[in-house]
Amino acid sequence: MKNYLDYRDMVEGALRGVVRQALVQVAEHGLRGNHHLYVSFDTNHPDVVLSDFLRAKYADDMTIVLQHQYWDLKVGDTAFEVSLSFNNVSEALTIPYAAMTGFADPSVQFGLQFQPEAESANAGDAQTGVAAAAAELAERGTQQDDEAAAPKQIEAPPEETDAGKEAAPDKVVALDTFRKK
Repeated sequence: MKNYLDYRDMVEGALRGVVRQALVQVAEHGLRGNHHLYVSFDTNHPDVVLSDFLRAKYADDMTIVLQHQYWDLKVGDTAFEVSLSFNNVSEALTIPYAAMTGFADPSVQFGLQFQPEAESANAGDAQTGVAAAAAELAERGTQQDDEAAAPKQIEAPPEETDAGKEAAPDKVVALDTFRKK
């Protein structure tokens, strides 16, 4: 029997709403200082709009960077649209929030990872640092792994340690940590 209070879906939707709100602010005010955003998404999602060139090059997933060269950012209720330059060719993309697999703003050490909709029942609980997650997205450039991950919020609360040691590295807080098993 499925629980009618599907908290996993509720939390997932709320976290995708955080990305939407961030994009609304970027669309209205632009990016300031060192802010740059990484958005990873499943290119096979039925509502993703990409050119044939990009779909062939990024058959499964893709990570885009919003920093200096993006245009026409339009934020809707279920998706956002943006134009980016690929090999000096402007490409228009439509990315539904439901297709997102990751989001990061490394300048403030914030990131989110989303579980693909079809795999929500098979959540993992790996934990990595904020800097590592942002660096991983940056290293991938415009590609994302196929690994399934539990929805988790990357936060940067420093932990104090004994004997004057340095603060522990930032951690990913996995939502499954708080679920009864």
